[in-house]
Amino acid sequence: MIRVLVGDDHRIVREGLKQVLADPSNGSPDIQVLAEATTGDEVLAQVDALEGERGLDMVLLDIAMPGRDGLDVLQALRQRWPRLPVLMLSTYPEKQYAVRCIQLGAAGYLNKSADPDDMVAAVRKVAAGGVYLSALTAEAMAAALGGKLARSDPQVGGLHALSHREHQVFSLLILGQSVSEIGASLKLAPNTVSTYRARILEKTGVKNDVALALYAERHIRAKPEH
Repeated sequence: MIRVLVGDDHRIVREGLKQVLADPSNGSPDIQVLAEATTGDEVLAQVDALEGERGLDMVLLDIAMPGRDGLDVLQALRQRWPRLPVLMLSTYPEKQYAVRCIQLGAAGYLNKSADPDDMVAAVRKVAAGGVYLSALTAEAMAAALGGKLARSDPQVGGLHALSHREHQVFSLLILGQSVSEIGASLKLAPNTVSTYRARILEKTGVKNDVALALYAERHIRAKPEH
């Protein structure tokens, strides 16, 4: 059973999430909303009371929480319970907050308008220790990575030479996603993802995914934003 805490100040949203996650037609009899919270402080108190990952498998957390907002709560949860996955929820477009959430340690970003099947899939993936990124979130991350690169060093050939789709695949590869997972996220055939992966490795001059992650660490993540 996947034990979930839902943090959202709107009752109708919490009830809707519980209905989606408990609906047998969505194939989710293994998901249980164990606790609810309406403010950021309540989320932290509930997680503490349940002893973090001992009593919960994940947290569904709204960004726009009263008092302490969701991003503040996310950071607090990452400090107190670093092994407890947090899936962020929002009505805001992915391009506004998704990248920031991932940078702060969220295991995924989900728009509240997502299809029930996508929501269930996201909960399962995050609870299992994975990272859930929709195609729109992947695009936002690719755009952010490209922007950082252009600001920091426009002559860094490898990443600067990647196409838009290659940036999308790159952003998921360095998060540790497999070819099949990337294909599912971007709605691409695994063979197509493998082709993009090969091009990325060639353009960056590295031999495998581990080296690619180290490459990203050197050329993007370690560079300060201006």
